[in-house]
Amino acid sequence: MEENKNDFTQGSILKKLLKFMLPILGALVLQAMYGAVDVLVVGKFGTTSGISAVSTGSSIVNMIIFTVAGLSMGVTVLIGRYIGEKNEAMIGKLIGGATCFFAALSVALAVILLVFARPIARLMQAPEEALDLTVSYIRICGGGIAFIIAYNVISGIFRGMGNSRLPLIFVIIACVVNIAGDLLFVAVFGMNVVGAALATVLAQAVSVALSLVIIRREKLPFKISRKDFRFNGQISKFVRVGSPIAFQELMTNISFLALCAFINKLGLEASSGYGVANKITAFVMLVPSSLMQSLAAFIAQNVGAGLEKRARKTMLCGIGAGAFIGTFVMLLVFFKGDLLSYIFASDPKVIARSAEYLKGFALEAIVTSVLFSFMGYFNGHNQTLWVMIQGLAQTFLVRLPVSWYMSIQENASLTMIGIAAPCATIFGIILNAVYYRIYTNRIKGGLNNNE
Repeated sequence: MEENKNDFTQGSILKKLLKFMLPILGALVLQAMYGAVDVLVVGKFGTTSGISAVSTGSSIVNMIIFTVAGLSMGVTVLIGRYIGEKNEAMIGKLIGGATCFFAALSVALAVILLVFARPIARLMQAPEEALDLTVSYIRICGGGIAFIIAYNVISGIFRGMGNSRLPLIFVIIACVVNIAGDLLFVAVFGMNVVGAALATVLAQAVSVALSLVIIRREKLPFKISRKDFRFNGQISKFVRVGSPIAFQELMTNISFLALCAFINKLGLEASSGYGVANKITAFVMLVPSSLMQSLAAFIAQNVGAGLEKRARKTMLCGIGAGAFIGTFVMLLVFFKGDLLSYIFASDPKVIARSAEYLKGFALEAIVTSVLFSFMGYFNGHNQTLWVMIQGLAQTFLVRLPVSWYMSIQENASLTMIGIAAPCATIFGIILNAVYYRIYTNRIKGGLNNNE
């Protein structure tokens, strides 16, 4: 029964897609809350400089997390492909090789964050009064980076197997421990930023430990032995698939830092308003992000089974479902952006600037669902190099230039700066639609030649 439930090559596409997607969405929602809790608790029980330190330090950690998550997408796609091909024997070698690779990567990143924490904080232009706190946050998270990476890799493995329920359980555990840790270390012991960082690392460590206990009790559709845990040929395969996604995530996060710098020049209210709006836009992007992850695993199985027509139907189904949900999200963000902003701020001027940005950004809720459905389709086909190219084209040809141009206008409006995001996404949809036509024609040509 469990095997059939995780088999995406048969049955209702919409029903199975939504059932698989909901736990992923739940996990992403909790992760977004996870990051917001640190700021909220430090803001209430810590100091103003502590808020700045957590915000700056967490942006560095998040950049690493998103990059590693993009790299682990290669593992997710390959596992889905092997399951679709009924080639489960390769999964053990893939997981063993991935474990060794990410363990080595964790050590390297830990050394970088521990040794270069202060230069990194200065590069991020952390305020002088928050500099030492920012350095402390980066170093503590750097010391526990192995747990943070392990969580993302373990979750990617289970999504590739068609199991999105366990990653949700893992993030629930982490979220509960993080909230408890924040309240204990920051509110009770008054440890400010250090307490928030310790809570983050502790939460991930507990989540990883309990996830390994849960995994031992699960019936896995493959066998894995000690000899699988070595550097092997599977590493180059998943890195080839995942590295373009990881590079795109890295460049995208860097572009967001640049956008923040553009807006910072407009003054404290604009900067604070954008910071609040950013927390809300993170939640807006959850449906498209969960849709893309779901489609990648779903489509990879069908591609592995040779069901190309079903893979295309899955993408169209994702576009329809994402656009339908996105319409309601867009209306909420456009008309009630001020109420949403009130959750994170109390200053009327900051709330007004946040709502101003959200009006321009609102359309992103719909168009990103369309774009990410295309990206899920191409990720499921191992076309991650194209996904990277179109992502960089959007960022550096449209989003950043439009944002910069709008920011230097006299009486610059955050609404016009916010419009840069959906403009870039629409440009990306056009690129992907053209490439989709070219790619599907190439597949049909290959099938005809085989016949």
